[in-house]
Order: sequence, then C-alpha cells, then structure tokens
Amino acid sequence: MGELTDKAKAAGNKIAGSIKDGIGEATNNPRLEAEGEAQKAKGTAQDVSGTIKGKLGDEI
Repeated sequence: MGELTDKAKAAGNKIAGSIKDGIGEATNNPRLEAEGEAQKAKGTAQDVSGTIKGKLGDEI
C-alpha cells in the first residue's frame, strides 16, 4: 500500500471510530466506546505509516 492509500484508510478509521465512540457515550455502552477508541488508534497508526512511506518513497 502506498502513502495515499494508508492516509485514506486512516481517515476512514478515525471517522468511524469517532462515530462509534460518540454513540457508545450517548447510549452508555462501554464496549462500543472501546471499539471506537481502538478504531481511532488504528487510524492514527495508519496515518503514521503513510507518512513514513511518503518520506521513504513507498519503498517499504
């Protein structure tokens, strides 16, 4: 995967995670909140991976 692919997936995971987290808070569902937080963390990791790939010229 290239830099743009990683960054696009990262954005999707961050958005989906935020939605899950918000719904979990609104419905008092700790499991859904935790899933949302985990998905946001995954998105952050993908964002970092994309940045590194961009700096290394997609040679990973």
